[in-house]
Amino acid sequence: MLKRLEAALRNGQLLERGQRVGVAVSGGADSIALLSALHEMSPQWRFQLTVLHVNHGLRGAESDGDEQFVRETAAEMGLSVLMHRQVLESGNLEQAARDSRYSWFRELLTGGQLDRVATGHTSSDQAETVLFRFLRGAGTAGLAGIRRAISGGIVRPLLAISREEVRHYLSTHGLAWREDSSNGDIRFARNRIRRELLPDLTRDWNPALAQVLNQTAEWARAEEEYWEAEMPRFSAGCVRFGRDAAVISCPALAALPVAAARRVVRFAISHVKGDLRQVDFPHVERILDLAGRPKGEGRLQIPGLNAQRSFDWLRLAKTGAVAPNYRRILEVPGDVRLPAGDTTLRLELKSTDSVYNTSGHQLDWGLVSGSLELRNWRPGDQYRQAGHTSEIKLKYLFQKARIPAWERRQWPVITVANSIVWTREFGPAAGLVPSVDARAVLWVREIPNQNV
Repeated sequence: MLKRLEAALRNGQLLERGQRVGVAVSGGADSIALLSALHEMSPQWRFQLTVLHVNHGLRGAESDGDEQFVRETAAEMGLSVLMHRQVLESGNLEQAARDSRYSWFRELLTGGQLDRVATGHTSSDQAETVLFRFLRGAGTAGLAGIRRAISGGIVRPLLAISREEVRHYLSTHGLAWREDSSNGDIRFARNRIRRELLPDLTRDWNPALAQVLNQTAEWARAEEEYWEAEMPRFSAGCVRFGRDAAVISCPALAALPVAAARRVVRFAISHVKGDLRQVDFPHVERILDLAGRPKGEGRLQIPGLNAQRSFDWLRLAKTGAVAPNYRRILEVPGDVRLPAGDTTLRLELKSTDSVYNTSGHQLDWGLVSGSLELRNWRPGDQYRQAGHTSEIKLKYLFQKARIPAWERRQWPVITVANSIVWTREFGPAAGLVPSVDARAVLWVREIPNQNV
């Protein structure tokens, strides 16, 4: 096992000589074997090992016994130990415990206390994970299973070594470990897979099933690595990413091969949501269906996100994220950063001789009576646009200009005494368009914040 572990470290470049390595030790067989093996390799590799243990107290005295066992094991090896205790809230305790552990590991890594954190996942864990995800309907992303390394410095050195090899190593070295009583509870799906389903399939269908499942993970992982590298190229032409949302061009998405389109949707979901938990194949297909409809409207929800179609665009945003109304008095001249988006509204006073841009963003300053107020569009807003003889609702102008529904709520409008005198894209009110006799012109410009 030591030779195979050392080969895995060299080939996968998981750990380097002289690194400060935190070893996640639950007290179970796999983590004790990993700790012992790395400790045995330390003189040659010059590892600086630290034992990491998390106690959530989920099994009462048994959890405390695990903690004490890990402390004693670390002391016998002359290693320092870091303990972390955290009481978990109700819900999916297994997932919450994992999130808590990995959050602590990342804190230690980003805080500079460690260079790597090693966990004791084995090829047996990999086989169970791939089978479990297959049964849940995962695609290649799920079938890629447990990765050898994840961002931030968390590595799995034993991933090419089976649970049987680990037990053999422990027995030949006379090493003790703790058994987690919850691992025998077949009410948990993973335990049923480990104790019943996988052994039955191995006996009745394929004696090499664990190896096949690990090979599937290798194949799927290579596929995922390819797509991850290609996603910036595929998404560049059809997705605009914002702080809290992603907007997809439906025609550009439809022009992609189906395999690429599915990946782009998953990529956008991951960007907005932060992960792909609970997002399955049917969710992606529903979004593709919404994007592919000939009529440009519709809404749907997937776990954690709202999807909305408007004209040729489809927006993904976190559930419950609603931009608030805004209202503020403007100073002239002056700049005001718009609450939504990445632009700033700049108001400048110029003489008519110095204004060469006649794009419709100038107002006759001499005709403006009262203070200017900036606010967002409200339903029912209307004004008489330059070149028109009667008032027009902004909603009609939005539809005519094919402004997506989600952009309208934060659409900037300037008013004087509650009457609209200017609005983005549609320009000044008819009565305020500068004439050749205007003495001063108010120039309203919207510019990207990076150019302010």
